Formats: sequence, C-alpha cells, structure tokens
Amino acid sequence: MIEYAVEFAQGLPPAGILAFAFVIAFLENIFPPSPSDMLLVFCGTLAGIGAVNAPLLVLAGSVGGSAGFLTMYWLGKRYGNDIFRSRWLRFIPRSSLAKAEQWFERRGYWIILGNRFLSGTRAVISLFAGMSGLNLPKTLALSAIGSMIWNSLLVAGGYLLGDNWRELDGYLSLYGRVVGIGLLVFLAGWMLVRRRRRQARKVDG
Repeated sequence: MIEYAVEFAQGLPPAGILAFAFVIAFLENIFPPSPSDMLLVFCGTLAGIGAVNAPLLVLAGSVGGSAGFLTMYWLGKRYGNDIFRSRWLRFIPRSSLAKAEQWFERRGYWIILGNRFLSGTRAVISLFAGMSGLNLPKTLALSAIGSMIWNSLLVAGGYLLGDNWRELDGYLSLYGRVVGIGLLVFLAGWMLVRRRRRQARKVDG
C-alpha cells in the first residue's frame, strides 16, 4: 500500500501533494492504524527536492489531522456510549467506560496535547474527547499544536534523509511499540493502585 501511495504522490503537482498530505492525515484519525506517518515522511523528501513547500506541507497535514480529530470528536459527542453498545464492542464493561470518562475529564486536555505522539490511540482519544464534552475550541487548539509539532518532525525527517527516508520506518515502528507497552503498563499500574485503595477503604471501614 505504501509503495502504491508513494508512486501516486510522486506524480502529483505541489497542490496535489498538499491535498494528499491532508487526506492521509485525515484518514489516519478515522481508520487507524494507517501508514500516514511514513507517507508524510516521504512527502518531506519531496519538499527536500523542491516539489512542494515544506511549511505548507506541515500545515496541510496538520489541518487534515485536526479535521479527522474533529470528526471523531463529533461522533463521540453525538453518539456517546451508544458507540460501545454495538455488538462488536459489547465485551467492554460499562463501569470501565464510566471510569475512563471520569479520568479523561480530569486529565483530558493534557492527553489531547500529546495526542499525535500516541501512535495507535489517536482515534480513541478524539472519540473520548467528544464523549467527555471537553471544550471544543480549546480541544481543537491543543490538538492542532500537537499535530503541528509531530508533523514538523516527520517532514523534517524526510527532508533531511532524502532517498533514505525509509530508515525512519523502523524507528517509528519501535516508537509505536514502546508507547503501546508504556500505556499498557501505565493502565495496569493505575488499575492496581485503584484496587488497593478500594481494598484499604474496606479494611478501614
């Protein structure tokens, strides 16, 4: 899929490359996981040879990512927990969803700011942002800031590496695994602490 997309992007004019960056960043928020990060790195190589303006490329990807985030935010706000009542997601306990929403309401804005750096969880985060009713202007602003920083790093990587842009694939894959494991460890620790606190309250009571 990546090779086909790369071949397609190579034949595009500057405006087409910007539109391509917008679309892949948008879809990555709707249908994860997707190779949008590596495709944006490749677009950075195109910027390196003068095929497209690098700052405009970062802007296009960031606007696309923010539009995708807004779409998932709207779905979460519009349908809420009904999304998780579908027959495909009935295995998720309602009590777990309620706790996740409460946690998100307390720390949601910090999560939004780092959303683009949390590979594989971007769609879920934007969905919960809508479900939790976070302030939309503030949420979008923080999402856009995080997206601009992340996309700048990707474009810069492709710009500097040139024909060796594929070298970043291994690093991004490793980064995604580390982040995923880190999140699992964090959630497991958080659940363990809560469980011990509940047990301690029962003993004190």
